[in-house]
Amino acid sequence: MAYDENALSADLEQLQRGFMAVRRELSKVIVGQENVIDRIMIALLAGGHCLLLGVPGLAKTLLVQTLGQVLDLDFKRVQFTPDLMPSDITGADILDEVPGGGGRQLRFVRGPVFTNLLLADEINRTPPKTQAALLEAMQEKHVTNGGVKYPLAEPFFVLATQNPIEQEGTYPLPEAQLDRFMFLVKLDYPSRDQEIAILKQTTSNRRVVPDKVLSGSHLLYFQQVIRAVPVSDHVTAYCADLTRMTRPGEAQAPDFVRENLSFGAGPRAGQYLMLAAKARAALNGRLNVCCDDVRCCAREVLRHRLACNFHAAGENLTPDAIIELLLQQVPEPKA
Repeated sequence: MAYDENALSADLEQLQRGFMAVRRELSKVIVGQENVIDRIMIALLAGGHCLLLGVPGLAKTLLVQTLGQVLDLDFKRVQFTPDLMPSDITGADILDEVPGGGGRQLRFVRGPVFTNLLLADEINRTPPKTQAALLEAMQEKHVTNGGVKYPLAEPFFVLATQNPIEQEGTYPLPEAQLDRFMFLVKLDYPSRDQEIAILKQTTSNRRVVPDKVLSGSHLLYFQQVIRAVPVSDHVTAYCADLTRMTRPGEAQAPDFVRENLSFGAGPRAGQYLMLAAKARAALNGRLNVCCDDVRCCAREVLRHRLACNFHAAGENLTPDAIIELLLQQVPEPKA
């Protein structure tokens, strides 16, 4: 998409109106969780996948189901369990009779990954072999079976839910799988007023059905609009600096990074920081992307890409705490 300021401003205005309508429809069903909804909106605009982390009962699944309704996307849900097989996600070949008595032939039956919006529910309830079935789909947007590539529909998003790894019967996601997710979003318990509203809404006969306000074609167009948003050199450099300073082997990395991290974030983190900053600025109706947009999304982009070592565990330092220190100590480059 060619950059034209007047056309881009009009597109951003349309984008902002559309996603305000999405928020409005989601709020009919979901009480609170505004920050979570904002992060999911940013991930959708940036074309990234999102991992939602929280204890059971915080409406993670309901949020994703409602989003599929509001966006009028083909939606499928996979309940991840210990006995789930990779073919249960991607699909498998079956032996069919050829019409007319011509023998038998293999036919590929597509799995639930062939959709626009895939809810990977409780993704850490299944072993790593099955978790890895999503790697190719999430990154390459296709599935390979028997040497044949089957492209996925566009747009394609994976919104996964995960219970904390301390819960019984869970398998921590491997680093390669985590890196495919743009955001790791943590869900907190609702406030007292929100919890009262939830009780009233969910224990009555009143059933709310949200309206469809956007389509897949809208999303694809808005993703191109986001990529057309210009970013100044100093904001680009800030994204690179934040990413590089998470790496213990980097010459200029702070001492607390060298002491507490086994490894840091790769280049994909910097890409997602920039796309997230662009999307946040656009959702706020701004053409100018600033370093504050980067800082606002840094926790969700970086927290699952930092590996704390034993020293960090002894000091009770979490990835979030290290990110806070980074945001305080990594300066903004001069414009």
